[in-house]
Amino acid sequence: MNQTDTDEAIRILNKIMEMELAGVVRYTHYSLMVYGYSRLPIVDWMKGNAQESLDHAHRAGELVTLLGGHPSLAIGELLETEKHDIGDILRESLNHEKASLQLYYGLLKLAERGHSVLLEEYAREMVVAEEMHLDEVNKMLRHPGDVKVFES
Repeated sequence: MNQTDTDEAIRILNKIMEMELAGVVRYTHYSLMVYGYSRLPIVDWMKGNAQESLDHAHRAGELVTLLGGHPSLAIGELLETEKHDIGDILRESLNHEKASLQLYYGLLKLAERGHSVLLEEYAREMVVAEEMHLDEVNKMLRHPGDVKVFES
């Protein structure tokens, strides 16, 4: 990759890192705000997502340093909507995951253009993980018996 592409890759990776760190905070907060009969499995799922987001942030940061960049100390946008119904939480989660997915697709496009197998493989792996996660959230938003994809 040329220096321009490397700089752009570092910028995108830092945005990914910031978004994933926001996911850590978001999912941790959500796990504290779940109430009701099905609380325990949902809280465990949220805690798992928080840990996964932390792992994703760390991987992105490692790639920033591999490329000679400086990992960001910023965190992605956090909005407190004061909506704590599980459906609202899941819809907010779906939007957050869609935004993350777009960053990974942007990195993939850059990696393919810049001929970086390392970044391309990383981006592809993360796109698969994020799309699977989106599907999981989408299925949670459906009513029992619904097969049709939830549209937000």
